[in-house]
Amino acid sequence: MSNLFNIFDKIAEERIREAIERGEFDDLPGKGEPLDLEDDSHLPADLRLAYKILKNADCLPPELELRKEIRTTEDLLAGVQDTQEKYKQMKKLNYLIMKLNMTRRTPVTMEEKQRYYEKVVDKMGSTKKRD
Repeated sequence: MSNLFNIFDKIAEERIREAIERGEFDDLPGKGEPLDLEDDSHLPADLRLAYKILKNADCLPPELELRKEIRTTEDLLAGVQDTQEKYKQMKKLNYLIMKLNMTRRTPVTMEEKQRYYEKVVDKMGSTKKRD
């Protein structure tokens, strides 16, 4: 499944690059103006004040902290050569993703996929065939 996402990412990046080369983004409104990073209209009204306090205190909301730790673990996992350490980091990564998914209130289809899920399912399927 992750290969499918990588393909879509590459296709999207290529199309964006082509659009830039054709100048399709040249006349967009707000070009050259700074982004309004203070716009919190996407947040529920009851969370805006809490997020502003957290931001001023240089703290990330728990969901973002988890996402940050997931990305760090993914980066670490990419460089690990030792099989035992790789397995340990994979377990940690899947735990963090599960924890993130449990805290979110979005539909299951919008949740992050646990890494290596397909490999585990394939492995389990091949062991059943031998039984």
